[in-house]
Amino acid sequence: VQLQQSGAELVRAGSSVKMSCKTSGYTFTSYGINWVKQRPGQGLEWIGYINPGNGYTKYNEKFQGKTTLTVDKSSSTAYMQLRSLTSEDSALYFCARHSSPTFGQATLLHNLK
Repeated sequence: VQLQQSGAELVRAGSSVKMSCKTSGYTFTSYGINWVKQRPGQGLEWIGYINPGNGYTKYNEKFQGKTTLTVDKSSSTAYMQLRSLTSEDSALYFCARHSSPTFGQATLLHNLK
């Protein structure tokens, strides 16, 4: 089982970014995908969850309206879009298979003021 995330992004304040999490080694539609955020020196913060089988999503209230989670079943890939970026969004972002300790390697988001 592998989750391969997109590379680091350097983005400007106010812009949007869409990062990917390509999965392999299991049936994509059988497990949900969680996204989590980690800022320097802080713990993991749950952003949201998507069920690739039926498209159901659930978001942390803090990220509601800021984040959109989607999937492409044909490529077994999950996506997370973040909008209206600020310096607070500079962080590591991980995708993780639900009910499993399997994480992606993280996408680093740098935000320019």
